Amino acid sequence: MTEADVQEMFDIGTWTGPFDPEMQRRALAALEAGRVVFFPRLSFALSPGEARFLAPEVAGKSKNISVDPKTRQCQGTALTGKDAQLLAAMIDRFGRCATSLVQALFPQYAVALERARTSFRPVEIAGRSYSARQDDRRLHVDAFPTRPMRGRRILRLFTNVAPDETDRLWEIGEPFEPFARHFLPKLRRPLAGSAWVMDRLGLTKGRRSRYDEMMLGLHDAGKLDETYQSQAPRAALRFPPGSTWIVYTDQALHAALGGRFALEQTFHLPAQAMARPELSPLRVLERLTGQRLV
Repeated sequence: MTEADVQEMFDIGTWTGPFDPEMQRRALAALEAGRVVFFPRLSFALSPGEARFLAPEVAGKSKNISVDPKTRQCQGTALTGKDAQLLAAMIDRFGRCATSLVQALFPQYAVALERARTSFRPVEIAGRSYSARQDDRRLHVDAFPTRPMRGRRILRLFTNVAPDETDRLWEIGEPFEPFARHFLPKLRRPLAGSAWVMDRLGLTKGRRSRYDEMMLGLHDAGKLDETYQSQAPRAALRFPPGSTWIVYTDQALHAALGGRFALEQTFHLPAQAMARPELSPLRVLERLTGQRLV
């Protein structure tokens, strides 16, 4: 696999558009096919007062700092008082820029798009120690243990705001369908009633569907398979400071290998809002299993 197999590049420098219809069409096709949509010169400008937040110490013991777009509450930072409020304002401003870009570049999504949490990731990825299941340096698809998606898509936008020459290093793996074909026969079905129990106990924010159980199973099975992790096809990508990229992380097998000081915005989107919903993980898994999963 090569970079050209997994990434589509667009030369834009604005978060608000307007964008040419042909660019919109090409970006949408690439995104829904599971490719990374890359903007090498789309940067997010920090104010002089915000540059001081580019320090790993602002995260304290956390690896990520996040802001809820509804409450503007900031979690995961070691800062307090006015400094915490200013950091939250910076992260939220990025989230609003990210939302403007996605709505302008993918107008078909605008009505159904849900803005979820916005995060700041100031800590270096390389050198950290995690269990295999939690290690995002391993190829994986995203699935939320506590937040059932019930078929909704996980769309993420990242910007590298590193003040030096530190690239964000990723790998992108094979397409979702062959990955799912390989691991589906190995998944264990959860205990009957477990989704209901977890919901009643407040361990999940809503009841998991069969889709959520399968996606969590695929996430774990892929990460825990040492042979797959060492031999699976992949392409290396570099995202330099001042660049931005968008990808469906529930579809694109990805691994984050290195980098620090990235801003990230998560969006949720119903599969039926896509131009080609048959490419969504939900429809792929339903076709492979012959079952309704939501």
